[in-house]
Amino acid sequence: MSSWDGKTRGGLTGYRIFVYILKTFGLRPAYFLLRFVAFYFFLFSRKSNRHIRFYFRQVMAFGYLKTRLSTYRNYYQLGQVLIDKVAVMSGLGKSFTYHWDGEEHLRNMEDGGLLISAHIGSWEIAGNFLQRLDKRFNIVMFDEEHQKIKSYMEDVMTEKNLHVIPLKDDFSHLLAIKHALENKELVAIHADRFVEGSKTISHRFLDKDALFPEGPFYLAARFSAPVTFVFAVKESSRHYHFFASPAKRYEINSKRSVGEDELRPMIKDYICHMEYILKKYPLQWFNYHKFWEEEAD
Repeated sequence: MSSWDGKTRGGLTGYRIFVYILKTFGLRPAYFLLRFVAFYFFLFSRKSNRHIRFYFRQVMAFGYLKTRLSTYRNYYQLGQVLIDKVAVMSGLGKSFTYHWDGEEHLRNMEDGGLLISAHIGSWEIAGNFLQRLDKRFNIVMFDEEHQKIKSYMEDVMTEKNLHVIPLKDDFSHLLAIKHALENKELVAIHADRFVEGSKTISHRFLDKDALFPEGPFYLAARFSAPVTFVFAVKESSRHYHFFASPAKRYEINSKRSVGEDELRPMIKDYICHMEYILKKYPLQWFNYHKFWEEEAD
């Protein structure tokens, strides 16, 4: 079974390229140059092409030509989101506008809680927007991408209200998450990728069986934390739409162990919100790894 290796597409090299383009040419010229970068990935990124084309062709049922066009547009939108993220984290957040659906749900989370999201749109941009809530905001990130990107991004960041909790092999991140929740802080985490050896749960998603990492849902259950599902999608060149569901605390009856049956109601709700977003914004699915069980490795 193919799984995610913990590295986000583009990595540190991608960040360097986007920062250079943004600082040298500005936002609009950066978008223009991005067209050529996206076309390069469209032509030569075989592995990610295989997975994203499966999503468009088999999952979303797009035709052959629409699948090819959507693949290119998907890479282009991913690049835009990365450029936007760098722009916002570099202090250019006022260049963008945004619309909130569910801001009141986050304001009502006085005891803190988990914000569960996916590789849809850009949750880092959502995190920068969340500073207006006057709450401490933590992002859980895989350690390998965190270590390579953190030091570089710190040189260009002016907004430093976000705190990164790296996922580590020694599970020290669990203590950091527990500490954040005890301090009534918000903790954001993705729940649509898994690394080799991690526990997964199979569930129907867009009419096909998909594998979801157990970890994020287990954390919510074990810590009895309120959960909201959040997404921030790009609707135009400089406008984002933020979605947040009403916070819900999933009560787990078993005190000794938390199994799949206890986690499925939470996963089902998560999938329901993901499906709603993807049906409206199908091009903003940025998961370039095997996800559905019937995909080829």
